[in-house]
Amino acid sequence: MTGKRKTGRDINGILLLDKPTGAGSNRVLQATKRLFNANKAGHTGSLDPLATGLLPICLGNATRFAEYFLRTDKHYQANLKLGITTDTLDSDGTVIDTRAVCVSQSDVDAELAAFRGKISQTPPMFSALKQDGKPLYKLARAGKEVERTARQMEVYELFAELVEPDVLQLEVKSSGGFYVRQLASDLGEALGCGAHIIALRRTGVRELRVEDAVTLDALGLMTAEEREQLLHASDLAVNPLPELVVTSEQAVGLLHGRKLKTEPPADAGLVRAYTESRVFLGVIDWSEEGLLKPRKMFAEHANLDFN
Repeated sequence: MTGKRKTGRDINGILLLDKPTGAGSNRVLQATKRLFNANKAGHTGSLDPLATGLLPICLGNATRFAEYFLRTDKHYQANLKLGITTDTLDSDGTVIDTRAVCVSQSDVDAELAAFRGKISQTPPMFSALKQDGKPLYKLARAGKEVERTARQMEVYELFAELVEPDVLQLEVKSSGGFYVRQLASDLGEALGCGAHIIALRRTGVRELRVEDAVTLDALGLMTAEEREQLLHASDLAVNPLPELVVTSEQAVGLLHGRKLKTEPPADAGLVRAYTESRVFLGVIDWSEEGLLKPRKMFAEHANLDFN
């Protein structure tokens, strides 16, 4: 029995894409994959169709490290419509409640403190989280609501300005997995009038900024060579991890899945590993006992000559 035949070419790297509104993350991913004629691609955390902004897309071997973008800090800008609640918590949904709005900037400022720092957030029903193997949004569309477990999140920065009597402009920097739609709903309830998202833009992922991203339209007008020049190396996904340079002998052992004994680290944990000639090998776990354990490695490097 033969394996699934590859379509496209082997191309590796990370593209910083400015996602357009009206399209889901997977649709944008597939369009990008076709433009690069890549045999493998993956995005790094869904953005709602309504949302725009920074969506790092991993091609080829970079897809192995996409998860490191999922767990990292995010920056958002959002506009909230006060007085109206929808089932999806954004303007793509159906209105389920309307209330009078009598909110001042001082009212907003007084409520924001409760949403900063470490908070508990219950994921919305209209989300891609799965329960018993089925995405919550599919259950929600079928008219079902199930109990969701609240998750601990951290809001590092949160600012909001009342730009119109019923429109709140918000900026938030949060830990990964945070739902700005849920924040909008919770803040609206705290203000006593309800709210939903009418515009949402992801402006940053970690230290990466949307100003350095390319739009899908611009990408479509480029030549193949111009597109490839936009790709970042695969290790961009793990840049926050400490760096460890290993010997050629150690590199071969790690790439073959072996655990290696070395000196104990100053700080134990995950590190990104390189050879002395700056070949990125992958991510390894450096234990307190000084044991190097392969975590995610480029097995295709195993036969390279590092000498």
